[in-house]
Amino acid sequence: MPDQWATLGIDLHLEPTGPGLRRGLTDALREAVRTGRLAPGTRLPSSRALAADLGIARNTVADAYADLVAEGWLTARQGSGTRVAERAVVPPAGPAGRPRRSARPAYDLRPGTPDLASFPRAEWLRAARRALAAAPNDVLGYGEPLGRPELRTALAGYLARARGVRADPERVVVCAGFGNGLKTLGAVLAARGVRTVAVESYGLGVHRDLLTGAGLRTEPLPFDDRGTDPRPSAAAGAVLLTPAHQFPMGVPLHPDRRAAVVDWARRTGGLVLEDDYDGEFRYDRQSVGALQGLDPDHVVYLGTASKSLAPGLRLGWMVLPGPLAGEVGALLEGSAGTCGVPDQLVLAEFIRSGAYDRHVRKMRLRYRRRRNELIRALAAHAPHLRVSGVAAGLHIVLDLPPGTEQDVVRAATWQGLAVMGLGHFRHPGAPGPRRDGLVIGYGTPPDSAWSGTLDALTRALPER
Repeated sequence: MPDQWATLGIDLHLEPTGPGLRRGLTDALREAVRTGRLAPGTRLPSSRALAADLGIARNTVADAYADLVAEGWLTARQGSGTRVAERAVVPPAGPAGRPRRSARPAYDLRPGTPDLASFPRAEWLRAARRALAAAPNDVLGYGEPLGRPELRTALAGYLARARGVRADPERVVVCAGFGNGLKTLGAVLAARGVRTVAVESYGLGVHRDLLTGAGLRTEPLPFDDRGTDPRPSAAAGAVLLTPAHQFPMGVPLHPDRRAAVVDWARRTGGLVLEDDYDGEFRYDRQSVGALQGLDPDHVVYLGTASKSLAPGLRLGWMVLPGPLAGEVGALLEGSAGTCGVPDQLVLAEFIRSGAYDRHVRKMRLRYRRRRNELIRALAAHAPHLRVSGVAAGLHIVLDLPPGTEQDVVRAATWQGLAVMGLGHFRHPGAPGPRRDGLVIGYGTPPDSAWSGTLDALTRALPER
């Protein structure tokens, strides 16, 4: 009988301690409830099942349960079993004993996140059913270091069609987002003997940190109205760019400079790392094709589903030059890959079925409406402030009078609004004068909060 009961109910980790089993079990259960390890409403195993798991008498468990019901820690009702009572939980203390506090703002205009409420749940579930129903059992093994061939093939076709990438499935590597891909590339570059990577004067500090973590130095490049001036010093062995839509400044790399950076890579044997983070979203201009299409032997293309679908999927990809593909493969050899196989299969089916294209087109219209409403609100309340970077992407740049950036960010905080200043993205060694401004992301707020978000923003802006 004990073996039979041990297969029923839920698992519950307890370590009874003390002078007696009943008291030890009671103390262990009380502490688990008091600290929140057992959340209010949690159903506990039956006394028979827990007794079998712990190797003690059933009456000991029943008596411990009865004691805690009498004390108000548990509840017991006929037909619903024994559960943790609804009561206040003491949360664990934060650093230096301080209670943890929620930092979530009422309104959020920080860049980098899409409208998560618009994730295509129904279509994704349909793709998941088809993909998993058709998948043989062996695909649920440890995975392949470069990613599932189904997704690599689907990505190669999509990127060639939609972004002008010259992609062979054998050169596509699936990674856990852009950061994971950049970290892998940093390790390969360091192994090649590269010591310096040129980066844009404005960009994400976390990306620079990933390169620094690989032992590489980052060298900031000049920036002007034609975008980044991609002429690295002789010390640089690679350059990291956002050529289709510079982040965060929002301008595309000028055609002359696109040609110049490819020419630099050919002459020096260097590599261009192309971050195409939001390449699908263009509104008032023709789509700017991937730089990789000019020279797939010297440009590494990096893309991600973070903006088009959701960052929580942790799905990204690299399209590598031939020799680099071999080096990345050698680095990843023996690993089980960086992404879960089921999600890779689902994304492959999502792309093949046309659902990905339909979703992108739908979101392009949605974000365009958002952008138009944001620009109208700014024109009405702050016509003296210049707006740029509006033709593409999920954010704009709002120029501010010199010396006012931090004051405006603080004013926004008082309005319950999270927004980021342009200085947050500036490389510490960037050449040229500093610009004051806000980088306003319009993808994040849900529709229900959009009007309130715009009101909070306009209240925080300086008057003429």
